[in-house]
Amino acid sequence: MDKRSAFFIVFSIVILIVMVYFVGIDNLIETLKDADLNLVALAVVMQIFTYFLYTLRWKILNNLADINVGFRKLLPIMMVGLAVNNITPSGRGGGEPVRAYILAKEHGYELKNTFATVVADRMLDTFPFIVLAIITIVSMILYFDIAQWLVVVLVLSVIVISAILLILIYMCINLNFGRRVEGWIVGVVRRFSKKDSSDLENNVHENIFGFQKTMKLLISDKNVLYTSIPLSFLIWIMEIMRVYVVFLAFGATLNVIVIGEVFILASLVGMIPLLPGGLGAVDGLMIGFYSKAGVAYSLAAPVTLIERAISFWLATIIGLIILPYYGSSVLDKLSLGKASEDLKNSEEK
Repeated sequence: MDKRSAFFIVFSIVILIVMVYFVGIDNLIETLKDADLNLVALAVVMQIFTYFLYTLRWKILNNLADINVGFRKLLPIMMVGLAVNNITPSGRGGGEPVRAYILAKEHGYELKNTFATVVADRMLDTFPFIVLAIITIVSMILYFDIAQWLVVVLVLSVIVISAILLILIYMCINLNFGRRVEGWIVGVVRRFSKKDSSDLENNVHENIFGFQKTMKLLISDKNVLYTSIPLSFLIWIMEIMRVYVVFLAFGATLNVIVIGEVFILASLVGMIPLLPGGLGAVDGLMIGFYSKAGVAYSLAAPVTLIERAISFWLATIIGLIILPYYGSSVLDKLSLGKASEDLKNSEEK
């Protein structure tokens, strides 16, 4: 594992220790003693089931792109991707290149095709999130007294995420726009590189063209509309219901709609590339809003930490345990160009 990734892991653990210190280890233990452990176990099962849903959605997209890899082989790759998302401050997007690279490297597919299925998977996850985020922000403004600067940040975040999604969709259906993007990338390469960039330019052209071709195939298929989009909404519903079950386990009666609103806002903050997985900022926001919704701080704080242990640390630990199986060099291959170069060299051998 590279030094940067190790730093993010250590940084995340330090933040966790600091949060546990402020909440109080005694408070955490007492809260757990009063908990319904059967419901806590149910929340863990629901989270694991969500991992299966993530993998199922990705498998559907892979099958449409003629990438025929079994569910059991995709699941560990998905877990590694989720873990990398959690340990890199990249707006929860650092794991996508890793997923694409591992799938291409381990199963002999072209990176431009595996990257297209990963991006499509990300788009399908983002679409219901944008819908839910808009509804949540409006309802929060109406029913919560939140700072104006926070409203501005949240609205701008939704606008940026929506713009990126629209650009990707437009790039997939408009080949000329794809050529403009290609020209911009090549121009940047020529400006900052004194070396002969012809090979890299050809590589960029091939990858963008292949990416467009595969993405256009995916977004034009009715199976995506009829299966993957409903599956995406189901995943978000499962995530919200898991939080609801955790609160029930600790005897807190909180409206599931309020929980959903806080969860969507926390997820939005987690997408801002400041801290690994939004760690610290997400937890603090959730505790604050749950307290405003009527849950005592002495309960909101430990319950939030326990919920984050299920939603954040479970995937992180599982993914990092699996990661060495694919080789520690995986995290060094996050860029599309580097991964493509390695795959090309391996094919020549």
